[in-house]
Amino acid sequence: MQNLRVAVLQADIKWENKEQNFENYQDLLPKPKTVDLVVLPEMFQTGFVFNTSLAEDLNSSQTLEWLAKQAKRLKAVVTGSFMVSENGKVYNRLVWMRPDGSFETYDKRHLFSMSDEPNHFTPGKQKLIVELNGWKICPMICYDLRFPVWTRNTEQIDLMIFVANWPQRRSMHWAKLLQARAIENQCFIIGCNRVGNDGNDNYHDGKSAIINTLGEVLEEIEDYEGILTSTLTQEEITKTRRYMPFLKDADQFKLLG
Repeated sequence: MQNLRVAVLQADIKWENKEQNFENYQDLLPKPKTVDLVVLPEMFQTGFVFNTSLAEDLNSSQTLEWLAKQAKRLKAVVTGSFMVSENGKVYNRLVWMRPDGSFETYDKRHLFSMSDEPNHFTPGKQKLIVELNGWKICPMICYDLRFPVWTRNTEQIDLMIFVANWPQRRSMHWAKLLQARAIENQCFIIGCNRVGNDGNDNYHDGKSAIINTLGEVLEEIEDYEGILTSTLTQEEITKTRRYMPFLKDADQFKLLG
């Protein structure tokens, strides 16, 4: 298994302005061939909006085309979520875009009931587990972070990713939950958040982070736009699981519904 070079982009997302956000990401993206994976926030080209007129059909998606172009240029996987319409339903959908233009998707399972999200979006039902450089990776979206049954590592996952629009008033929860998910699952965690005010005047203070298998913060960005990079090693996962083999004692369960 190779090392995994990752880049996490923490952006001040412009409300419902795809073109401006695409332009902004051009200044934040790493140089070609310097990383294997680039992570963008939740709903990275609009902000966390419920204006479903902005949802895109993947068969003619401006955003999908942009992701494919960046992945090809960077020679890296690029991932983030955006609104997608399909068969009369709208999803908060993460796309895992590879440099060759092939991609996988994950639909956000847990819709944020303290907002109006459940009234506009349809929840997903399946996890996504992908492979990169020999790593098993499971990307998820924002509110999923609060649900340890859904995120439980029953598949020997090496890295979990949470893309988010997580507001400042609950930023302590964000930081602690990212560490908790790393500790209980003995895997690396990437949390990619945004900064700045959204169109509803909710402030976001970022705190995007890369966390190791012991729950220790390796890298973190505070309250500003920027890029976070790190190289993750499989040796750390192997060492943690060998000397603290907690996963083998975990309860067996099956999710219903």
